Amino acid sequence: MKKQLLFSLLIGVISVVSVFSQVTTSKIQGVVSDDASAGLFGANVVAKHLPTGTISGTITLESGRFSLPNLRVGGPYTITISFIGYKSVEYTDVYLDLGKAFDLDVKMESESEQLGEVVITGGKSSTFNSDRTGAETSVGSRELTKLPTISRSASDFTRLDPSASGGSFGGRNDQFNNFTLDGSIFNNPFGLDAATPGGQTGAQPVSLDAIEQISVSTAPYDVTLSGFTGASINAVTKSGTNKVSGTVYGFFRNEDFTGSKVKGEDIFVPKLEQTQYGFSVGAPIIKDKLFIFANFEKDERTDLGQTWLPNRGTGAINESRVLEADLMNVQTKLRSIGYDPGAYEGFTHESNSTKGILKLDWNINADNRLAVIYNFLDASRELPAHPTAIGFRGPSSQILQFQNSGYQINNKLKSILLELNSSLADNITNKLQVGYTHFDDFRNSMSAPMPSFRIQDGSGGNYIVAGHEPFSVHNTLDQKVFQLTNNLNISKGDHNYTVGFSFEKFQFDNSFNLGAYDFADSRGYVGTFFGDFANMAAFNTAISNGLLADAMANAQNVFETKNANNSWSLAETNVGQMAFYLQDEYSINENFKLSYGVRFDKPLFFDSSRKAQDVIDRGAVYVPGIPYTDPSTGEAVFLNSTKMPNNQFLISPRAGFNWDVKGDKTVQFRGGSGLFTGRFPFVWLGNQIANPNVYYYQVVDPDFKFPQVWRNSLGLDYQLENGVVLTTDLSYTKDINGAHVQNWGLNKPTGTLNGVDNRPIYVASDKGNNAYVFTNSDKGRTLNASFKAQKTFTDGLYVMAAYNYLNSKDVNSIEAEITGDAFDFNPTLGNANDATLSYSKYGDTHRFIGVVSKTWKYGTNDQWGTTLSTFVEYAQGGRFNYTYAGDINKDGSSLNDLIYVPTAIEVNQMQFSGAGQAAAFEQFIQQDDYLSEMRGSYAERYGALAPWRGKWDMKFIQELKVSDDGTGTPTYTFNSDLKDTFVYYACLLSRWQMQFGLRYSF
Repeated sequence: MKKQLLFSLLIGVISVVSVFSQVTTSKIQGVVSDDASAGLFGANVVAKHLPTGTISGTITLESGRFSLPNLRVGGPYTITISFIGYKSVEYTDVYLDLGKAFDLDVKMESESEQLGEVVITGGKSSTFNSDRTGAETSVGSRELTKLPTISRSASDFTRLDPSASGGSFGGRNDQFNNFTLDGSIFNNPFGLDAATPGGQTGAQPVSLDAIEQISVSTAPYDVTLSGFTGASINAVTKSGTNKVSGTVYGFFRNEDFTGSKVKGEDIFVPKLEQTQYGFSVGAPIIKDKLFIFANFEKDERTDLGQTWLPNRGTGAINESRVLEADLMNVQTKLRSIGYDPGAYEGFTHESNSTKGILKLDWNINADNRLAVIYNFLDASRELPAHPTAIGFRGPSSQILQFQNSGYQINNKLKSILLELNSSLADNITNKLQVGYTHFDDFRNSMSAPMPSFRIQDGSGGNYIVAGHEPFSVHNTLDQKVFQLTNNLNISKGDHNYTVGFSFEKFQFDNSFNLGAYDFADSRGYVGTFFGDFANMAAFNTAISNGLLADAMANAQNVFETKNANNSWSLAETNVGQMAFYLQDEYSINENFKLSYGVRFDKPLFFDSSRKAQDVIDRGAVYVPGIPYTDPSTGEAVFLNSTKMPNNQFLISPRAGFNWDVKGDKTVQFRGGSGLFTGRFPFVWLGNQIANPNVYYYQVVDPDFKFPQVWRNSLGLDYQLENGVVLTTDLSYTKDINGAHVQNWGLNKPTGTLNGVDNRPIYVASDKGNNAYVFTNSDKGRTLNASFKAQKTFTDGLYVMAAYNYLNSKDVNSIEAEITGDAFDFNPTLGNANDATLSYSKYGDTHRFIGVVSKTWKYGTNDQWGTTLSTFVEYAQGGRFNYTYAGDINKDGSSLNDLIYVPTAIEVNQMQFSGAGQAAAFEQFIQQDDYLSEMRGSYAERYGALAPWRGKWDMKFIQELKVSDDGTGTPTYTFNSDLKDTFVYYACLLSRWQMQFGLRYSF
């Protein structure tokens, strides 16, 4: 048994400013012809997966065509083609990529020719294959083992897609992606805070050491793929083989492995310590028959809880404006009434995760193969209070929190999947998948029962945050996902037919008690929604008159009473999706393939209407008789919290093509057009069921439809004579059913603001009871263009460079899970309910990426190996808004009013609250390129772009084989301390980072 010890030093240098049926396999396809180029009927095609001895075979059809679907990814494979009277042809060392076809066009030679068996070594470029129609990125073992990843996350590899920007692809919200693991749904289906399991805790749900391949597809015209209007991201896990193999590894870093300067200036380096360790093992249980693979990994991390420091007058780059004297005053007085807010600096936050996977592969017989995959995650993370929901909380240069205003989030996951691949006949195969996943998410508050409250700076800006984290009062979420799919493939002549169905069911039990600890009497209100103390004096008064002490006592009583009688809120939501689909892949000739099909998706809401009534019956303040106004018609309507959205079938026809222009796999033209139906974060529906209360009414439009887009793309791949492969992709996406949020309690604004900013504003007669409604819009659209060049050299060198251009627009980028917040956060001008098309928050307008990887082998029998690899990114994105810190248009939101950018003359006509503010505002406008261009007009929603950001990640591996105010004129306040639009941020993203790793493999 060969063993090797790998010693790796990973260096990451980072510098910046400021529907479940998914592909889990690959296939081999092609045409077998005689020496006269006529198709051979009945030729034997056999593919053997050497690591496991798994054999798959078929015979060619009348035209000589063959297809071997549902094959394991990876390799190596040996493919043998034989026919009586002809010399056999053998392909060796063939590797298969996830979701891609390996094309073989084989010309057999007669046995009368003086030739032996023909043996061809090596695979073909995965770029050139007849199944490829739209833009896609494949990540295999080369990238996973050699490219840098300081986070050890899949996102460090999905970023190789040119259109990637964080979790967004092609300018879409990451909640509209579909993540799958071995074909099973691996999203966070309720959609709280993160798109993937474990995202709330910052944990990776599956170790990189357990992943075989990853694929990212933004325009796959295969109708078996669904559940997304962004991208389909699929990962398949490793399997055991006939060889016993494994690895034990560990990685470590701390604050000494990070930079201590930003722009040449010394900064305070916060505490950081992270240790990751684990093992993987694969082995045969029965040779050529039954195999096992297992992985286990732990991640333990400690970070400084708050990197911003109180103001001591030092001028440090991470010194906030919050005076230490004020923090000490708040801390002392809260302790005097028996409440401990915790520290305001120097405390740490812990993050921990334990994960594992167990996989069994069983070659039942020559025609049936079964895989059983079980994985689990147990993760926790301590965090500060939510920084933006229902008001800003920091921590930032403007706002500081106390330690006990934070919380611990916990993500627990258990999942099991069964996949059966069967050959029913030489031309018929079937894939059946059955899966079940259980998510258990809950929060532990760091605070004793106490209302949440904020102390402001006297000008309406938040200053100090204390009390209980507002969203962590008995906040639990139990999610169960059941999934079933079956795909039947039939090859006949030049056609490959797919007939399939899928079924998904999601069950959510959510206890969310926002505002449960709020308190009010004649002395005032302390709580989540508008319980802010205007200044330090107001806070001191609330201490001296006993308001805060009584609020704390009330919160403790609520806590004890609800625990005793189990009366915490509970909202149950049951939803799902059922689909049927048909597809034909028609090989018109050897060089041109046309695929076309149609998918029918039906939303399912089961008993959710009754579950909504259960919440109402438990004592909700539900008033269904209030008339609201539908902004699309202007008509009065009555909203019903028990009425579920539209559940009609959504039809998604698609067509794609692939043309091998020269017939030699050097020029490939491809493209397609079709509709894609996705899911939405089901918290949007959960808000309707859980919050029928008239004082914060949230509902989904009864005509709401699941997200759907029309996507079109063209692509060209060209291989130069020197081996360089050039690729370009152009895509255009149009919303059919986009997401939008309106307040149906608002009519059109009839007032006008006085002064230089004369926007429409809402007067009392324009406003009724707020009703935040999720609805649809068809205005959103995205244009995306990418260019890529890559080459693999024979001496171990790989080089890739790519550029992506994005122009993405929508009517609402949906920045929150709470429906009311999604309205409040959407910047507006004029009628706040208008579906106004403007820039999307998501994606980078310009993005350049590059990869260079080089491996050297040397020493006796290549005993030594050295790999150096680099990932480079330069991008301009990070779109943001200029909005007023106040409700200038009186629509009820203090976060969404786009500013008017006055001319130099108009600045002097504006009324400011203090001397010198007008001059400071003018200077600020002049130093800002975007504001300077917009003078005399209104800022656009997400019209401003952040500066270019840059990142260099490097990895070094050394390997040694050891052994074998109403409608009046507004008064403006401008913070004269604001001199620059952009400042340098001292967080980890702005500093170099390094990680040390040690691995033993056998």
